[in-house]
Amino acid sequence: MSIRVGIIGASFAREAYLPALRTIDDAELVAIASARLSSAQSAADQFNIPHVYDDWQRMIGEHEFDLVCIATPTVFHAPMTLASLSAGAHVLCEKPMAMNRDESAEMLERAEASGLLHIIGHELRFNPNRRKIKSLIDSGAIGDLRYLNIHNVSPSWGDRAFRRAGDWLLREDMGGGRLGASGSHMIDLLRFWLGDIGAVSGQVATMAPERVDKDSGAPWRATADDHFSFTAEMRNGALCSVTVSFIGRYGGGSHTQIFGSEGAVMLADSDEKLLVARDGEEFQDMSLRDRNADLPGIRPGIWNVSFVGLMQELTAAIREDRPLAWGANFGDGHQCQIVLDALRQSSRERRWVAL
Repeated sequence: MSIRVGIIGASFAREAYLPALRTIDDAELVAIASARLSSAQSAADQFNIPHVYDDWQRMIGEHEFDLVCIATPTVFHAPMTLASLSAGAHVLCEKPMAMNRDESAEMLERAEASGLLHIIGHELRFNPNRRKIKSLIDSGAIGDLRYLNIHNVSPSWGDRAFRRAGDWLLREDMGGGRLGASGSHMIDLLRFWLGDIGAVSGQVATMAPERVDKDSGAPWRATADDHFSFTAEMRNGALCSVTVSFIGRYGGGSHTQIFGSEGAVMLADSDEKLLVARDGEEFQDMSLRDRNADLPGIRPGIWNVSFVGLMQELTAAIREDRPLAWGANFGDGHQCQIVLDALRQSSRERRWVAL
């Protein structure tokens, strides 16, 4: 059998989804839709996709898909997901799952009622080093978890002219902002490694709202967040601190530090070195390399490479008619959405929010 795939969105899909799907022999790329027909056509030409649309509803209506992959601005996730499920397709939805917990709850309810597979684009669950961290924690290799810190400072939004006016990533009404784009990944990793979150306290801010169009130089104002930080109290008692800021003029990289009663784990995104130390010992390099990085056509970087593993698992589950063995399903996405909403509430009200 072939797995008939439809793609909605031609930006990140072109970077990660389509190269990953091209490595899967029985994945048949049937159609792609984008708000800009030229973008869809360019991706179709590169990946030999026969049908091109600028109307995603028409695309879903004119084809029978086994899988629909949604890589669009967040504001469209709920309607696109619900329409795909109604058409009988399994769904891969990009993160964050929705604009709010009400939308994600409806998406989860419909997906579970359909009996179809559903997965969120949290590809880092398929990264070997992050899975190794989970196995170290689960095995008790570093003892009882006490504190986790994730710190990510990037200059990528520091340039006032790095995007065109009205770009959705900088519009709150479209679901843009770093909390959704990066924070959802961090929250999912916390849950993946440590279990459920009990309470959060945080600040979500737009530190550099004044922008200029990258082409014309005309001024415009961003409304989505470019900086957030929060503390999470896990239900297992561990405390977690997460800071993500994209508005510096210099980057500080991304670092993860995990401290247990019997050891510690360090991971830096810049070199992907996984360092582990047990009480009284020196740090040892336990880094693992993702073998999917060697596949032809896969772009470098953990995001693109890790997506290959996600697609392999999703298509295998479709092919074998079984539940997902790995990955963040819509239940995980909904729990993440609850945390995202709680963090925004915490920032507005200047208080801890229990989940």
